Amino acid sequence: MAIKKELDKDSRIKQEKSRLAKVFKNLDKNKLTTVQSLINNAAFMAITLEDLQKVINEYGISEEYKNGANQYGKKQSPEVEVYIAMTRNYTAIIKELVALAPVAERKNSKLAALMRDEL
Repeated sequence: MAIKKELDKDSRIKQEKSRLAKVFKNLDKNKLTTVQSLINNAAFMAITLEDLQKVINEYGISEEYKNGANQYGKKQSPEVEVYIAMTRNYTAIIKELVALAPVAERKNSKLAALMRDEL
């Protein structure tokens, strides 16, 4: 029985960069250099968001605080605040990457050819 080894954060980021880079492998060189920093940021954010999800699932979305003798209550956890902000930024980066991504080359199916009367 094989035991799945948990990868460290840097290895997971590297894997995500590799996965995203495959999408842009057919992009021209000039655009690729521009896209590379977006890919790096998106990979970092994707893995960080995964880690934040684990923390939020384990500890919850709020925490108790106490300021002085009689002032206490609950507030949003710092992890949730970072998660919300990073999700917005990640969404913006992914939206930019999708706009820059090359159009996928698809094989023409027989059905599509028949619909265009090419058969």
